Amino acid sequence: MANPSENNPSGIPVRPHTYDGIQEYDNRLPNWWLFTLYITIAFSIVYWFYYHISGVGATDEEKLAVALQQVEEARKASAVGDLDDAKLWAMSRDDAVVAAGREVFETNCVACHLASLRGKEESPAAIGPSLVDSEWIHGGNPMDIRNTVSNGVLEKGMPAWGTVLGDQKVAEVVAYILSHHDAPAGN
Repeated sequence: MANPSENNPSGIPVRPHTYDGIQEYDNRLPNWWLFTLYITIAFSIVYWFYYHISGVGATDEEKLAVALQQVEEARKASAVGDLDDAKLWAMSRDDAVVAAGREVFETNCVACHLASLRGKEESPAAIGPSLVDSEWIHGGNPMDIRNTVSNGVLEKGMPAWGTVLGDQKVAEVVAYILSHHDAPAGN
């Protein structure tokens, strides 16, 4: 075996092993690389102590529990939670709610009830009944309308939109429909 320093005119030490005729220098690692290594080690020790030993940092499970609690509180606090006829009538007079309901209606309901809400009354090709007249097949109270939209009437071709849209959007659609009607006295 040849002396490793024979082929090395630069004077940098060469490692004594050879693999496939290749020799490697025995250089020191660069300082930037060593500092990165040391900083990473220090960070991992601090992280381990902060989250796993001291208990100061919140674990992922604790963060998830807090987030789920906030979602549940927001769901309970929403105006949709305790709906009744009076609240739906009040929502039907709120321009922001009616605009949101119009958007949902135009996205999901126009195919059957038409954009004018007149359904079969305006066009025999329409599937759904009119939503602006005073005749209601399944009850004309706001909660009856909400129930019909939410649960559907499959034998009449009305799908259940409650699971698709959610309570908030169903209430907005009902408010939009009610905005085309006059509220009874006292509402």
